[in-house]
Amino acid sequence: MTIDPIVKTVRVPLRPVDAFALFTEKIGAWWPVESHSVSAGQGAPSRSLSLEGKMGGALIEIGHDGTQHNWGTVEEWEPGHVFATTWHPGKMADRQTRVRVTLEADGDGTLGTLTHWGWDARGNDAAAMRTGYDGGWNGVLERFVGAI
Repeated sequence: MTIDPIVKTVRVPLRPVDAFALFTEKIGAWWPVESHSVSAGQGAPSRSLSLEGKMGGALIEIGHDGTQHNWGTVEEWEPGHVFATTWHPGKMADRQTRVRVTLEADGDGTLGTLTHWGWDARGNDAAAMRTGYDGGWNGVLERFVGAI
């Protein structure tokens, strides 16, 4: 059974290159680590979240106790245009999904589209995981827009 991807769009009053920098280089400044992190699932906000901005780079959370959690590996890196990563925060990498963010100029701002797919890799948890992320991405993207 194939589960449909999640697709979310947001419009921000930034140039694509600036929206890209905010989403990637400054992810630790706006990501809701108090609710959307491995550490939060253990009862405390993480210390940090950072992205190594390059092909093959890692998205890393440092938990409240100093434990390092690899959330994924960068698969596409086109500053100002596309960022894609494997996605497995707190999960085994062999059950990863994928997240891709595209940015395109839209008048005096940028239209961002986030697509999250590959749910079948989650096995029996796939439908429940997709449902949780569908709502969760709304809050994450609200924080991204609110960081402007």
